[in-house]
Amino acid sequence: MAKVMESARIFRQTRLADGVYSMWLETKDIAEKAVPGQFISLYTKDSAKLLPRPISICEVDREKGLLRIVYRVLGSGTEEFSRYKEGETVELMGPLGNGFPLKAGAAGRKAFLIGGGIGIPPMLELAKQLSCEKQIILGYRDSLFLNEEFQPYGNVFLATEDGSVGTKGNVLDAVREHGLKGDVIFACGPTPMLKAIKAYASENQIECYLSLEERMACGIGACLACVCKSSGIDEHSMVHNKRVCKDGPVFQAEEVDF
Repeated sequence: MAKVMESARIFRQTRLADGVYSMWLETKDIAEKAVPGQFISLYTKDSAKLLPRPISICEVDREKGLLRIVYRVLGSGTEEFSRYKEGETVELMGPLGNGFPLKAGAAGRKAFLIGGGIGIPPMLELAKQLSCEKQIILGYRDSLFLNEEFQPYGNVFLATEDGSVGTKGNVLDAVREHGLKGDVIFACGPTPMLKAIKAYASENQIECYLSLEERMACGIGACLACVCKSSGIDEHSMVHNKRVCKDGPVFQAEEVDF
């Protein structure tokens, strides 16, 4: 899928929770091409920072030519993004990577949509586009964000580490507590969560797709900075790995080896 490098105008930016921000960008070409599970690379305005920051696509409004990202401030680059105001322009490239296979969530099936932490945002556009019955399980360390925006698209179940809201524990604790069953899993979140979901899917013979979180540099598969272990041999490097930015970030669970 063709990627675009362009200057985009910030349509709106809001703070959702402590250190978590939502940014809508005016980028008609990327919004038109993007599919759930892909990401963009956003460049800072600091010339000393050469590499962009990869951020998952949260929502797309093709009619208005808008794209939404939701990100957590983790370093100087994302801290800079959090200070941007409406009307400013930013350089970005996208859409990048491979998204979730929408056919796997066709009408008549029952799907798990599982997001953990900053892996929650890319599940929102997926929830909007899937036509099947959706069980949406969201896991948080503490502060909630985006959970209310999922409610129009399926049954939402929450898990928090301290038990302040929903199930005390992780997303699989919530699945078990509520006795949830499904035909396919779509998930995004930290590696320990994805590893556990892969094992759960295997044990229960459930089709499963995982969106991996890795540190990325180039975002287009050239630098090999974001490889993960794989069951098959990568044609680019001829070893058992996959490039998360190029071959992923979405993989069928059997493809990756944690």
